[in-house]
Amino acid sequence: MDRDLLAHLPVIVAVARRGGFALAAAELGMSPSAVSHAVRLVEERIGQPLFARTTRSVSLTEAGKALVETAAPALQDIAERMDRIRGIKGRPSGLLRINVPTIAVPLAVTPVVAAMAERYPEVRVELLTEQGLVDIVGGGFDAGIRLGEMIAQDMVTVRLTPPFMAVIVASPGYIGRHGRPGGVADLANHHCIGYRLVRSGALYRWDLREDGKDVSVETQGTAIVTDSLAAIDLALAGVGLAYVFEPLVRAHIAAGRLVQILPQSAIEEPGLFLYFPRRAAMAPKLRAFIDTANEIGRASLRMSGRKTLSD
Repeated sequence: MDRDLLAHLPVIVAVARRGGFALAAAELGMSPSAVSHAVRLVEERIGQPLFARTTRSVSLTEAGKALVETAAPALQDIAERMDRIRGIKGRPSGLLRINVPTIAVPLAVTPVVAAMAERYPEVRVELLTEQGLVDIVGGGFDAGIRLGEMIAQDMVTVRLTPPFMAVIVASPGYIGRHGRPGGVADLANHHCIGYRLVRSGALYRWDLREDGKDVSVETQGTAIVTDSLAAIDLALAGVGLAYVFEPLVRAHIAAGRLVQILPQSAIEEPGLFLYFPRRAAMAPKLRAFIDTANEIGRASLRMSGRKTLSD
């Protein structure tokens, strides 16, 4: 194997994953010119262009796709094995990349990362927040976090939170001006803060319960967001009704800043799960995250009076 070629393969994979030279340079801690030089060197050694470049985009050629499909899993396997070797006599170390939806940060991730910083300072946790589903393997992530119902069956999952309710809330000011909906049908007469699905571009239909049955409700209003935390801010400002997970607004409800609407229509969501490929389970840095999350989760359950995360 050409040693120069081998040394530059991580650069090729990073450019492919990030879709650009500047983004790859930022991830790798290199200058864009150094990244461009590495790509050019590999292309010269192989004798074929790996990327089709325009002023606005960078995409893989057929040769580039074949190289990345071979190199990316091999480099990931090497990185995981090196992490395991380091962990034999030492402490977990390295960069742990996790893809998470924004809501998971306050619900499940912040206390774990805070504890990790104290217990395992050699591990750097990088959180990339995205609302839609992603290919965590293709994206170079060690793990992802999503609702249980959204995770592919071939992934290993670890529960991070108990199930929770999806609820409708509004500010007292909004209720004072517009009144309360008397039932699900009345939502059509209210300003409902819409939620745009990032991947499909469609507006999310609120999943509710009515007369003992699950219903999917199309809503309308004067505001649309792609983030539940933004919906909460708008609800606090009196813009309209927000459909959010109850733990995110629990403190606001207790303080009277928000009021739950149609509580009988709330549905239960399965909760948040960490998920990852089976081969990644032995990586010490990921094992440290799982163990820390489990410990914090058990402590939280004891405080809440629940018996286990699966209850």
